[in-house]
Amino acid sequence: GIADGDINSLKDLDNLVIEDYPYAVDGLKIWFAIKKWVSDYCSFYYKTDGMVQEDPELQAWWKELREVGHGDKKDEPWWPKMQTREELIESCTIIIWLASAFHAAVNFGQYAYGGYSPNRPTGSRRFMPEKGTPEYTELANNPEKAFLKTITPQLICLQGMTLVETLSQQSSEEAYLGTREDNWTTDKEPLSYFKAFHDRLAEIEDEITSMNEDGKWQNRVGPVKVPYTLLFPTGEVGLPGKGIPNSISI
Repeated sequence: GIADGDINSLKDLDNLVIEDYPYAVDGLKIWFAIKKWVSDYCSFYYKTDGMVQEDPELQAWWKELREVGHGDKKDEPWWPKMQTREELIESCTIIIWLASAFHAAVNFGQYAYGGYSPNRPTGSRRFMPEKGTPEYTELANNPEKAFLKTITPQLICLQGMTLVETLSQQSSEEAYLGTREDNWTTDKEPLSYFKAFHDRLAEIEDEITSMNEDGKWQNRVGPVKVPYTLLFPTGEVGLPGKGIPNSISI
């Protein structure tokens, strides 16, 4: 869980040595921004724990999610009971995080990191050679040639490249986290909460850019000078390697 306090900062995690771990640093900022938005929104409509317990639609949704969506795990003891606002907020934060930022971090960099098949082969077709065999001699004398013999053939490599390129594409109609049509509600308070969420994500974009340009954080660009942008909230059409869509769409 997240400790009480300023959930827009990392002060609750200052004791962790993660300052130059880009996924953790950027991800925690996004997580806290999502949780702040969810907390504000849910607290506006659910003033008490009793309102959570007595909402038939909410309880039916949670029952379906648990017993149908995850039927194989429905009897696990760790499921939130959905009896308190805290359980509602934490559960919604997790769901939004998984379908937005977490998915973006593991999905949209696939082509950049694995589009070149020898960099991330989709399979290996041979065992490691044993000493004394011709295969071992070849591995010792010409490791690149030996390596290329183990990975998938050209056609399958091409199919794999095409797949990860398609998965890594940002759509021309993408709706990014923190953006939506203005007419989704007439309640002024939730609109102000959502604007604050949008503004915080814009701040995080600036912070990511600043850290990527600061040579102090060596893991953010790496030896090949490729900046870490997978948790940059907004993206663009094509293969930008950045952008957090509101949800997963394939």
